[in-house]
Amino acid sequence: MTHSPDLLYSDTEDDLRAAVRALLADRADHRAVLDRVEADQPYVPGVWTALATDIGAAGLLVPEKLGGQGASHREAAVVLEELGRAVTPVPYLTSAVVATETLLALVEDGAEAGSPAVPELLARVAGGGTVAVLAAPLSAGPGAEPPSGPSVTGVADAVAADVLLVPRADGLYAVPAAEAEVEPQTPLDLTRPLARVTAPEGSGTRLAGAEAARAAVRRGLLAGAGLLASEQLGLAEWCLEESVRHTRERHQFNRPVGSFQALKHRMAQLWLDVVGARAVARAAADALATGSPDAPLTVAIAQAYCSKVAVRAAEECVQLHGGLGMTWEHPAHLALKRAKSDQIALGSAGRHQDAVAAMVDLPAPE
Repeated sequence: MTHSPDLLYSDTEDDLRAAVRALLADRADHRAVLDRVEADQPYVPGVWTALATDIGAAGLLVPEKLGGQGASHREAAVVLEELGRAVTPVPYLTSAVVATETLLALVEDGAEAGSPAVPELLARVAGGGTVAVLAAPLSAGPGAEPPSGPSVTGVADAVAADVLLVPRADGLYAVPAAEAEVEPQTPLDLTRPLARVTAPEGSGTRLAGAEAARAAVRRGLLAGAGLLASEQLGLAEWCLEESVRHTRERHQFNRPVGSFQALKHRMAQLWLDVVGARAVARAAADALATGSPDAPLTVAIAQAYCSKVAVRAAEECVQLHGGLGMTWEHPAHLALKRAKSDQIALGSAGRHQDAVAAMVDLPAPE
């Protein structure tokens, strides 16, 4: 029987959204983010602890028996929508989603049976006290092979990691960040730091063999790509709302500029795009939450669509704000840079479109 996705938000999800939004408005609004984006680390002090530990968002994907909240990808998607709206610099996608899902795959597959390393690490990550990051390029999509060289470039949030999950030819290793060389790189999106990670051979604790590691990394990247769509949705929603608000307040010729027909059409089309993005992002989160066999297809569709909508919404936000939108003081550029960065994160739109074509046996035009 084909699973019918539930695209609506539950009361629990709405309550979670309200809690996260209130936290970010109080401690990590756009002004706070702008004040730190050029610092060595853009993370606003205390926000990760409040989000991950106090609210418990770090353990949403982890069953209670393993130290988590026992929720699902649907709730994690709501958190990412809010983080996308605020362009919040926290390692949520990398630690609470990609790394967590990778570790969950190892626990469920019984990798390295008898070793307590995986569940112990997972419990620490779920509690929010430990940040784990998969040592893979931010651009690596669900179908990518895990990197096996000593150095990996473009690793998102590695500068915030306590533990690095390092794929090697013989398996997956947990390497304390203090034992690895983490060299910051200059990213387009200053709210999601990138780094080159070099983990010495022989360092760390082996968590799984080669085959189990590859499967676990694929699962982690699939969950990351699917929930990245929710971050892109939240970003696009903020851009639309901010554009509508500004064009209502900005006057020319004694009229709100939002009343001009051309701008009405642009915002109406953007609204339609955002509605579509919400549908596919929610479908991806629901497919991951229910373990649907169609999850890889749904995730690929969501990424191929949402990445483009987020970029278009951010570009329109900059344009519709006129000269104000071009300034460093206005947060529109934060949204645009995050949208452009997300466009190639966890697989580009083109790669996801190719994946859709392959999964539904849709040949490319000759």
